[in-house]
Amino acid sequence: MRTSPPSSQSTHGRWRRIGTAAVATAALALAGLGTAAQAGAATPAPSATPKVTAKTIAAQVAKAHVSYTNQCDATPAKGFASCSALRVTGGTTAFQEEQAARRGTTPATIKPHATSATPTGYGPSNIQSAYGLTSAASSKGSGETIAIVDAYDDPNAAADLAAYRSYYGLPACTVASGCFKKVSQSGSTTSLPAADSGWAGEISLDLDMASATCPNCKILLVEATSASMANLGTAVNRAVTLGAKFVSNSYGGSESSSDTSYDTSYFNHPGVAITVSAGDSDYGAEYPAASKYVTSVGGTKLSTASNTRGWTETVWKTSSTEGTGSGCSAYDAKPTWQTDTGCTKRMISDVSAVADPATGVSVYDTYGESGWVTYGGTSAASPIIAGVYALGGTPSTGSYPAQFPYKVAGTSALNDVTSGNNGTCSTSYFCTAGAGYDGPTGLGTPQGLTGFTG
Repeated sequence: MRTSPPSSQSTHGRWRRIGTAAVATAALALAGLGTAAQAGAATPAPSATPKVTAKTIAAQVAKAHVSYTNQCDATPAKGFASCSALRVTGGTTAFQEEQAARRGTTPATIKPHATSATPTGYGPSNIQSAYGLTSAASSKGSGETIAIVDAYDDPNAAADLAAYRSYYGLPACTVASGCFKKVSQSGSTTSLPAADSGWAGEISLDLDMASATCPNCKILLVEATSASMANLGTAVNRAVTLGAKFVSNSYGGSESSSDTSYDTSYFNHPGVAITVSAGDSDYGAEYPAASKYVTSVGGTKLSTASNTRGWTETVWKTSSTEGTGSGCSAYDAKPTWQTDTGCTKRMISDVSAVADPATGVSVYDTYGESGWVTYGGTSAASPIIAGVYALGGTPSTGSYPAQFPYKVAGTSALNDVTSGNNGTCSTSYFCTAGAGYDGPTGLGTPQGLTGFTG
């Protein structure tokens, strides 16, 4: 877990090379994302259109490479948390390489703080397709509220959310209509925390992913005064008090002996689906993902594939220090529904979703940025899973929704992720994917709503 003082960011400059075959197919799927922005452009005569073969596209897509930075970059003090968002700052994505191959041009390059005029990552249709949500996203979610809990204020949250939803053709969600509401941890709509560009990026990511997954849901943004666990926990309580049945938390920090008291004070909310990012620092347990009352969410690399599903996933790992979190808690008791035998306490994760920056998601942010950026990290995965729970409907009274996926483990309700790792560990499944449950990806990723209702 990492935290930072307001607006502290630094670019890592680590480059990620993407495999030729998987990215070639991913690029083909991503091509549709630019349609809206290109509407009205002149169409060249057939004779002027470059003849491009699948082999040529695959060769150029193989050149895709990105660097990225931690949006909240520092090691937090004890009792504090960092956001789990990774912002792409350089290189060319698979989408950009594919588009360039089709045009016969040199791909544009992403530069730090030089945002794009159009998206360069996955959009709502990709997320819904990958997780079997296309039909549910269009017909379900009305009347449900997803709460997003983050630290500090994003002054442009409402305007940026509106821009994202408008671009992708999602229903408007505004303050005036009652669909979107922003409050402080005390519930005030006017007395808000200090603005912070780092956490504002996290907020934009969370709001956009909740929108992408559940377009008909209302959204409540609760901004904590600081990134202390006490303030973030108070914001969780505020979200529940204001009626949210789905609360996403894209932050985390090192475990401590105080965690069990935090559990009691902030995260024990029966009948509420609370999702938490597993972290972005490879193998190792974080809190509050380790809380026995939450759904801990790991991260995957998501690529299109020529299979029945149309997608494939592996454990997200970029380097020896960057990848999805997982592990056996040192403090939190094991919930009764978790039955793996290698860890006597709480095991992270429960489920997972896309988090690799190389297969990241498009986000619209104008506080600290100036438009479209691409994000990865388990910060993307947590609000996606919260959105899936919301599509599944209000959890039953007294239930702990973290248990729901375990009731359908081993069925087609979840996409079992069976390859990849996020480090080395003495007990293999703690850090290595395999058939059935494993730490980095939990029981797998959503395939429809069955694993997230109850």
